[in-house]
Amino acid sequence: MLSRLRLNALPRATAKRDGNAFVASASGVDRWTVAAWVIAALAAIPIVTILVSAPSGGMETLAELASSILPQYLINTSVLMLLTGLIAGVLGVGTAWLVSAARFPGRKALAWALVLPLAVPAYIAAYIYADLLSVTGPVQEGLRAVTGWRIGAYNFPQVRSLPGAALILGLVLYPYVYLLSRAAFAAQSLGQFQAARSLGATPMRAFTRIALPAARPAIAGGLALVLMETLADFGVAEYFAIPTFSTGIFRSWLAMGDKQLALKLAAFMLLFVIALVALEASSRRGRTDSKDGVRGADTLITLTPLQQGFATIACTLPVLLGFAIPALHLGLLALDIGDQRSTAELWDYTRSSLWLGLSAAIVCVIAALLLAFAQRRSTSRTTRIAIRLATLGYALPGALLAVGLLAPLGVFDQAITRFSRDTFGFDHGLLLAGTSAILIYALAVRFLTVAFNSVSGGFAKVPPSLDAAARSLGASPGAIMRRIHIPLLTPSIAAAAALVFIDTLRELPATLILRPFNLETLATRVYRLASDEKLAEASTASLIILAAGLLPVLLLNRAAKH
Repeated sequence: MLSRLRLNALPRATAKRDGNAFVASASGVDRWTVAAWVIAALAAIPIVTILVSAPSGGMETLAELASSILPQYLINTSVLMLLTGLIAGVLGVGTAWLVSAARFPGRKALAWALVLPLAVPAYIAAYIYADLLSVTGPVQEGLRAVTGWRIGAYNFPQVRSLPGAALILGLVLYPYVYLLSRAAFAAQSLGQFQAARSLGATPMRAFTRIALPAARPAIAGGLALVLMETLADFGVAEYFAIPTFSTGIFRSWLAMGDKQLALKLAAFMLLFVIALVALEASSRRGRTDSKDGVRGADTLITLTPLQQGFATIACTLPVLLGFAIPALHLGLLALDIGDQRSTAELWDYTRSSLWLGLSAAIVCVIAALLLAFAQRRSTSRTTRIAIRLATLGYALPGALLAVGLLAPLGVFDQAITRFSRDTFGFDHGLLLAGTSAILIYALAVRFLTVAFNSVSGGFAKVPPSLDAAARSLGASPGAIMRRIHIPLLTPSIAAAAALVFIDTLRELPATLILRPFNLETLATRVYRLASDEKLAEASTASLIILAAGLLPVLLLNRAAKH
């Protein structure tokens, strides 16, 4: 899923500034820093809630949890992340090296097409391949027609399994590794590789001894993003009946009504998140850019005609399996059957998704502007910490965010209702629970990083001397933001809003848990129909989501080239 368009997932701890830049003093705290801390406090509520709730029940509760369901969740989640990371790493690094270092037919087209699987939500890919590879699906029917076998007379790999889930997740998530690896290979020293080859090293040896170690930080960063997505996955694991932390939190909270169990599982899930954030942050150290880097006109390895054919196949298969086949199958199902509801009802689902995405985009863009302006004005450690806390939401899975927000907001909601009833004699019911406000809040926390990265990138292109000139003419910081920054940042703001909008359109677990009962989105419509084995009817909504996901993928691919 593209909540999850995070080529630069963590905000930079520092920003380069011109000597004439207008910034607040390193020790001073202005209202923009205060605003950053308010946003950070709101974003940190789910984490604080989980950390505070985790010790409740004492050691006896933890021992009971460890002897029952925890080992199964721990093993399944760990194995799923390991297999997915392995598949995504092999596909991402291998294809990135081929398109960066070799020449083969279709290379230029495949260089951008290899990013397309990111447009396919993992849960939709799971629905499609479960349908294609089922006993009554076209693949096995064709196999029986060719061989004459009967059902049960042969062993066919089960796609609804843990390895099957890892394969599907790897096929749609490997572009994270591919994009970062391709950029790293392009920035490497051409002279070092050529020197190794001149000393008699084979292409494979030069790759493993020179190119691969130099790209290790970028590969680690891409793998961290893949593992975050795998940890956050709910749709694939739920559909394939694989007990993971995401599915366990969902079932504990909604199916069993055990909030404390859900919070404890979220606490263990948070340990994975902390480890992955540390991995992603450490991957940023050691990245270098060479002045004699590998460029599009350079050929590091020469392939024979047979090897060129294998290279074309190797780069084509991930595109076919991760994007072309799911998109084609959805298109055929939509044309053949499609959603049986009326056009008006389908429009209602689409309108709900559009309204939710627009609301989340507006909130995220406003918060991102405040954070980016605070970062521009202040170089203090306090501001950097606030920004880091405010943008940690990208690493928090939707299920974890949901339970981390519902508990404190439910208590707050009940307190307001009780106060209103006891003081004014007016019982207005719960104001937040069961409304879209909590859902928009969770989505804003989840996708604020996406908006911040886009807006802060735009700020970096605005000359700091403009701030100083405006200040010398007596303009206030607010006026500078309104009259200078926002007009110049229009493209970045539009890109941020588009990315958050599409991510919201695709988000599943948080929407399922937090949505009002009368709110049905395209994602929840697809989930409900697919869960009832009505994939043909779910194909229409799935196609809309997939088509919408192409926009941020193309933006991401374009950004990776610059």
